[in-house]
Amino acid sequence: MSQEQQHPQWAVDRHAVDQLLDGEPNDYNLAELGRLRIRYQGFPGARDIQADLDKLLKRWQLTEAELFERTRAIHAQGQVYRLRSATQEDWN
Repeated sequence: MSQEQQHPQWAVDRHAVDQLLDGEPNDYNLAELGRLRIRYQGFPGARDIQADLDKLLKRWQLTEAELFERTRAIHAQGQVYRLRSATQEDWN
């Protein structure tokens, strides 16, 4: 039986997802949705976040493949996270 796990970034990500739920599909929000989809893909827990990410895809009328296609194009244009510190990395 698999056990639900608590993701170490859950609290920060919960806040980010809540902001996405209140937002529109602009470049920053699409990049955030893509980043979070990758982070939680296959993760055995954080079902609330995973459900809300699915809800956002549906609300914004995107498949995961379309999301990733758009975010690749966004990242190819330049730095998406202009407000974040250039030295801050988010690999968790």
